[in-house]
Amino acid sequence: MADETDTQQPAQNGAQNGSQQPQMPQIRPMAQYIRDMSFENVLAQKGMKGQAQPDVSVQVSLDAKKREQEGQYEVIGKFTVRSKNKDSEDMLFLLELEYGGIFQVSNVSDEQLHPFLLIEAPRLMFPYIRRIVSDVTHDGGFPPLNLEPIDFVKLYRQGLAQRQKAQAEQAGPTGEA
Repeated sequence: MADETDTQQPAQNGAQNGSQQPQMPQIRPMAQYIRDMSFENVLAQKGMKGQAQPDVSVQVSLDAKKREQEGQYEVIGKFTVRSKNKDSEDMLFLLELEYGGIFQVSNVSDEQLHPFLLIEAPRLMFPYIRRIVSDVTHDGGFPPLNLEPIDFVKLYRQGLAQRQKAQAEQAGPTGEA
């Protein structure tokens, strides 16, 4: 009797799924990779000794583009990590990382595609980026730098506001382009 119930269950679920329910957006990582990376240990190059009080700044920029394959997109995150000595403003290190991912995206409308790619894809890539930054800074002779979580929604909104401001400035005071 239990076998009959098990075989009937998928048929019932299939019938329910066949109704016109909206499909959930999906993103599937196909590949992730380091596109470019540079680590400059200025502290070692200058032969500086002693204890440095690091002041770290992180800049992030994101870009996405469509690939030839249907539904596939490439997302590139550019991370610039600078560490300066709080006391003297001397540069300690500079890490530049371009990290990319190829993602298969489905069930996302054209209007929502841009924010979806620049928010969800970086969220998926971030743990790997964080690990790379930690390993590189540690291997460079510094304590491992664990990046704080990044609010990619906030980052997207800031980028959108900057683009809108730049477009408004280009239009000029009369509103003409």
